[in-house]
Amino acid sequence: MSTLKADTIVASDGTSPVTLTKQSALKGFQSYDGTGTIAIGDSLNTSSLTDTSTGQYEVNFTNNYFSTDYSNTHGGVYAADNGWYHWYYNVATGSIGHYFIATNNTYVDCSHISGMQTGDLA
Repeated sequence: MSTLKADTIVASDGTSPVTLTKQSALKGFQSYDGTGTIAIGDSLNTSSLTDTSTGQYEVNFTNNYFSTDYSNTHGGVYAADNGWYHWYYNVATGSIGHYFIATNNTYVDCSHISGMQTGDLA
């Protein structure tokens, strides 16, 4: 049995980091609080986050996806409502919108928002 130990794995050119393409692995995630002044808590393949309106957030990717057919899941906590809320998203190859709507059909800011994307990178 062999053991592989490495601190850094680089591409064959010796300078750039290895990228995951054409593999079924998590290619991006975001964790952020959508209340007050928003900021990314932790992320992968996420270059920026914009609060576009109440309950509407735009996540921009560092590396684009090959097409808009990548998979996304996201959710958030809306503490002011004891009922359900639903969310949807607007998919583009270089960004995704996370939107949250409460039971009264109004957009609501959520805390503890997380999103994950899988798919082929461009």
